[in-house]
Amino acid sequence: MQKWKVYLTFESEGNILMESKLYILEENEMKNRLEEIRKERGIRQEELARALEVSRQTIGSLENGRYNPSILLAFKIARYFGMAIEDIFIYEEGTE
Repeated sequence: MQKWKVYLTFESEGNILMESKLYILEENEMKNRLEEIRKERGIRQEELARALEVSRQTIGSLENGRYNPSILLAFKIARYFGMAIEDIFIYEEGTE
């Protein structure tokens, strides 16, 4: 059985949807720059976890690629850093 994850990103101005993208991914095709960005800004895992209302273990699992965030958590992370989701979370196509 093949597992898939679906991600929807969008940009809006006020209540007007300007652009949206839909990503359908196989399990573990998502990479991220979370640790790199967090360290560049001098933020500890505990601080980020508290701000996002998740555990420090969740942050560690995201950074190590053991866990892909829900779309809601990905939005919270992007908003926290003032970045677009796709600048933090990167889709890598399989090599099959």
